[in-house]
Amino acid sequence: MYVADVLIFMGTRHFLTLLDLSTEELNRLINRAIELKRMRNAGEIYEPLKNRVMAMIFEKSSTRTRVSFEAGMAQFGGHAMFLSPRDTQLGRGEPIEDSARVISSMVDVVMIRTFSHELVETFAAHSKVPVINALTDEFHPCQLLADMQTYQEIRGSIKGKTVAWVGDGNNMCSSYINAARQFDFHLNVACPKGFEPDAALLAANPGRVTITHDPKEAVKESDLVVTDVWASMGQEEEEALRLKRFDGFQVNTALMDLAKPDALFMHCLPAHRGEEVSDEMMDDPRCVAFQEAENRLHAQKALLEFLLVGI
Repeated sequence: MYVADVLIFMGTRHFLTLLDLSTEELNRLINRAIELKRMRNAGEIYEPLKNRVMAMIFEKSSTRTRVSFEAGMAQFGGHAMFLSPRDTQLGRGEPIEDSARVISSMVDVVMIRTFSHELVETFAAHSKVPVINALTDEFHPCQLLADMQTYQEIRGSIKGKTVAWVGDGNNMCSSYINAARQFDFHLNVACPKGFEPDAALLAANPGRVTITHDPKEAVKESDLVVTDVWASMGQEEEEALRLKRFDGFQVNTALMDLAKPDALFMHCLPAHRGEEVSDEMMDDPRCVAFQEAENRLHAQKALLEFLLVGI
């Protein structure tokens, strides 16, 4: 990297994990997301990103991610440019470093949804505009913004609460571990043996996370219960094996009844009804997955405003 590049990039904020923002900044962002949601519902026009352009690089497809970011930029008066795997081949042909320099010279912010977290880190290191991680195999921080907003809207602060994660120790689980640290709650993780979250991440958060192989133990007296699909994108060949290994880890109404009476259930969607969550649980009043999905829009608008305007 050239010296001039270093000087340009030093002041650029990125959002690759929840740890890129302080606890104070995250709480301010959540409160701002709630306010932006109120403004939109009231029909108020607010366009702080007029003439700004976001490049959306998708190597992993997603309904909610594309719609929420694209709609958010449009509502803010800006424009979102969708780039599919056919449009860009990061690291295959042109080096990631060169792609970052070129793309960031033409747009105001870059959103990337891909497999490798290292790819996003490398892109951000060579970008002169903010880079947002919209999901990698290791972390999904944007979803956690929506989850934290949803809990706060309904139950207030999550500080000091107990959250139960039931299922694979995947990218969502890793992001919940970071959230436990940043938002100050305790996380119980129930997963089959061999599917625990990253050991280094656990070691970095001593006392924040309890690992168990019993979903009932994890969920008992919890304030929030969360799950995700058992086989993520890129794990299709393992699906049959995972269905067997995760037998008994379904979140259903009987399991949910072990949580506190006012506990909520979240799922980042899409849900495989009948697998990681029962059909009945998805339609249960304690399920807030669809409010959670809508809040992707509002939380990400708050994030864009934070990164580009500084509010």
